[in-house]
Amino acid sequence: MFIIEWIEIPVSYILYFWHLIISPIFGAASGLTWVLSIVGLVVVIRILLIPLFVKQIKAQRGMQLIQPKMKEIQKKYAGDRERQSQEMMKLYKETGTNPLSSCLPIILQAPIFFALFRVLQYGIAQQQPVGALTQELVDQAHNATIFGVPLWGTFMRAAETPNPLATRILTVIMIILMSVTTFTTQRQLLMKNTAADNPMAKQMKLMAYVFPFIFAISGVGFPVGVLVYWLTTNLWTMGQQFWVIRNNPVPGTPAHEAFMARKQAKAAAKAQRRAGAGSAPEVIDDQGRPVQPGSADGDAAASVEPKAPARSQPKRQSKSQRSKKGKSGGG
Repeated sequence: MFIIEWIEIPVSYILYFWHLIISPIFGAASGLTWVLSIVGLVVVIRILLIPLFVKQIKAQRGMQLIQPKMKEIQKKYAGDRERQSQEMMKLYKETGTNPLSSCLPIILQAPIFFALFRVLQYGIAQQQPVGALTQELVDQAHNATIFGVPLWGTFMRAAETPNPLATRILTVIMIILMSVTTFTTQRQLLMKNTAADNPMAKQMKLMAYVFPFIFAISGVGFPVGVLVYWLTTNLWTMGQQFWVIRNNPVPGTPAHEAFMARKQAKAAAKAQRRAGAGSAPEVIDDQGRPVQPGSADGDAAASVEPKAPARSQPKRQSKSQRSKKGKSGGG
């Protein structure tokens, strides 16, 4: 709990920073200002986590590449769990892979998530200053609403809000969106960027269905501001995952096959363009310079055909000239 209380301070400062930037546009007490400040918090956190995201991609690729060796170890030491674990750890050390690297972004986001929960639940909801959020800012955030719902409102405690029905409707919609985005991301990862022989495929499939259910159950107790954070980070994760699937897929997956097919098609089209450009005749302008195909001078020069040189005809001689020539030849 001490760690989460310590993280409340930087979280409050990031919210204060974004509120300072956005408030001249929408107003300091506007609910939209505070919602966008929470979105800004997500942007800052996810940018800071990009190095860990890169490690996550490398870890996923590394785990996929050592799958054959892992299967050999599992088969060889099927009856000896302890030896199997030792050999697995040895393999991870030799190849520089770490199965936990893929979980680091999620693990590190958890304290931030709960720190924001405390800022909203115990700071803004109870109008208590926290970190960079002074009493004035806390009061503004407490009174700010989005669609008539305060940022500290929850589904379970909707009766405490000015508009209980609007609070329940908004929280249910956001929980559904959270569950859908989580399921979509997990399903895309499972269907396109997971090899068929991956031993973790069953667990990933289970997570794709269990996580949305867990979010739906736990979401009813979270404030609207936390749901905004959760939904925004889900959308970021989904977009990030789609980018990885398209541009840096794991080898041996359907996404990697599609990536290689696009790469080969692009290379073939480029080679065809080069071949077509090489077979075209070079066009020279009136100053002796080569003209690029498609230019106005090139089109004009290409349309003008060179004229053939005029054929010279021998001059026809008269009859008297031919007779004189014959006599001179005979003499």
